[in-house]
Amino acid sequence: MTTPTTIPARPTAPPAPDGPRTSTARSPRQIWLSTRGLLLALAVLLIAGFAIAAFNSGDAHGRLDPRSADPQGSRAVAELLAARGVDTRVVTTSQEAAAAAAPGTTLLVTAPDLLTADQRAALKTAMDLAGGRTVLLAPGPTALGSLTPGVTAEPPAGPGTADPACTLPAAVSAGPAETGDGIRYATRLPRATGCYPAGGTPTLLVLPATAPAAGDTVLLGSPAPLLNERLAEGGNASLALHLLGSRPHLVWYLPSLADPALTEGTGPQRSFADLIPAGWSWAVLQLAVAAGLAALWRARRLGPLVAERLPVAIRASEATEGRARLYRKADARDRAAAVLRAATRTRLAGLLGVPAGRAHDPATLLPALSAVRSGRAGTPAPAPTAASATPPADAAALLFGTAPADDAALVALADHLDALEREVRTS
Repeated sequence: MTTPTTIPARPTAPPAPDGPRTSTARSPRQIWLSTRGLLLALAVLLIAGFAIAAFNSGDAHGRLDPRSADPQGSRAVAELLAARGVDTRVVTTSQEAAAAAAPGTTLLVTAPDLLTADQRAALKTAMDLAGGRTVLLAPGPTALGSLTPGVTAEPPAGPGTADPACTLPAAVSAGPAETGDGIRYATRLPRATGCYPAGGTPTLLVLPATAPAAGDTVLLGSPAPLLNERLAEGGNASLALHLLGSRPHLVWYLPSLADPALTEGTGPQRSFADLIPAGWSWAVLQLAVAAGLAALWRARRLGPLVAERLPVAIRASEATEGRARLYRKADARDRAAAVLRAATRTRLAGLLGVPAGRAHDPATLLPALSAVRSGRAGTPAPAPTAASATPPADAAALLFGTAPADDAALVALADHLDALEREVRTS
């Protein structure tokens, strides 16, 4: 009997552990060959990440950081000050900076414009009561209004090296320095000393103490004299040492987002979504609708199935065996039984004269089958094969019954279906 390609092969006993592997199984070598490229890429990424982290760790702390040896760092100034007996302490909060201010201390604020109003108020109080020196690095109009009232800021006049043009000992000793590209400061406060003018306005301004307990305040419009890459230019090093080394202790204040003062008194914390303007939510909704419409417009339309010739010829027995192995691997006895029964009902319908469209209708197929089988009453049925038993009399259970419970029942079902089909063919 010719077996169509849609009928799976009869289940057979599972192969021995040392037998040949099925076509669907992959050997360890095949798994390694297919994944080694991905594993190699992951290894390269991990090694590169560790290498970058190692190279960027250590002395790379940031711009104007006395611990950083980068070109934009300030470690060279800290080393020169340490050689002169001045110890440098780095702080990152306004509370630490205010608490560290003292008569024998110089407080350097590297980014005054980043401070909030509360931070500037606390710093101003410390400046008025500490009695030490405060150096403000490139403060803008906002910081000047809180920390040094009476001083106004003007934009830079342009890059260049400026001459001292003043009697301040620190500037006279340093000589020309690279402050010409810094912010310029103007004031009418008495006894204020302006140096290194650019366009007629000084870029270095020294304000004397305004109270008996207060210390002097230095406004340096350019950070160039403190940077590693420009410290050796002109009188930058000398100017930085005189401004920051007049006291035995230096507090280097680097404002940080981790400062608790940034969250004190600001009310309940807001999430990232709360910070997004209301109009953006509608914009995002419109973009989502537009993306959905574009996806519907450009999506692939699925039409009817198209028959296509295979590029190679595959024998029906190979296709049947491969499908049977897939059923066995998935333990799909119900699917295998359904395919066997459907194929048998289709062939029986052709033998019994039942239309193909009614082959799977029990009300049509079973009466025709009963009529043929009853017509053979008294005629001995063909002898069953050695591998099969006599088919059951209940054809309904055989052709439309439940799924087999195990592999043995599935094999018996296949044998009974074959026997039933032989019986009809010989009638």
